Amino acid sequence: MAEKIVRDTTKKSAPAAKPAEKAAPAAKQAAETVKKTANKQQTVITPNKPTGGSTVGLRIGACVLWLLAIACEVLAIMVLMEYFIPPFNAMTFLIIAIVLDMALAIIAAQLWKKANHIKPMSEKRGKFLFYLWNELGVIMACICFIPLIILLLKNDKLDKRTKTITAIVAVVALLITGAASADYDPITAEEKQQAEQQISDDVFWTQFGHKYHLNADEEGGCPYIRSSSTLYKGSVTEAIEAGRTAICSYCAGHYAQEMGLDLDQLNVEGGVVEEGD
Repeated sequence: MAEKIVRDTTKKSAPAAKPAEKAAPAAKQAAETVKKTANKQQTVITPNKPTGGSTVGLRIGACVLWLLAIACEVLAIMVLMEYFIPPFNAMTFLIIAIVLDMALAIIAAQLWKKANHIKPMSEKRGKFLFYLWNELGVIMACICFIPLIILLLKNDKLDKRTKTITAIVAVVALLITGAASADYDPITAEEKQQAEQQISDDVFWTQFGHKYHLNADEEGGCPYIRSSSTLYKGSVTEAIEAGRTAICSYCAGHYAQEMGLDLDQLNVEGGVVEEGD
């Protein structure tokens, strides 16, 4: 089970020397202060266990949400084609439909990516299929918005203000959905299996990072997380399922060799940062 570790990264100056006669009380007070501070700094929260097992539920959920997103797009198109008259202002209705479309598509993509991290596709299926499978969220984002944007731009019945504002909202929604849906560092089934076999020690990751780290020591550990006040600690399986699919390039260059890792079989972020770089 992964642990959330909150630690204090601020540097504190040493207290001024106390007179000899006050040394004992001061030491006692300092000890109590350190104890309270340690309790505050070492707060550990245990999140959910890794999902594991079947990913059918996640994939079905993603598909249902994508269908609902497409339904929002179709409804907006029906308003544009005047097949449906909204009960209130057309521009407001279109913007609401676009925002709902975006929200549903983004949530669906997160479920799909979560399923891919739990059970990745094998690289034996081929690079093209691997790309389609992992970037399905981006493809669906295009399906959920591009037809609507094209019809908006070609529509001559909307007034210029409504057409301009709605088109801008739709384009921005497409860009946000595509960026949120992309899997920037997908992992293969073989890479995940090798990581689980080779890395038996706990790994570390940050709340908003996209990679995991091998050493989190405050002195001598990975410099990319040395100043992070909040770290997650768990197995490499937990890290991958949390979306941290690649080893930090610095950790790969500085700690992998002493841990006996074969980087050729693992998913490494970018280029390996070697000693002295």
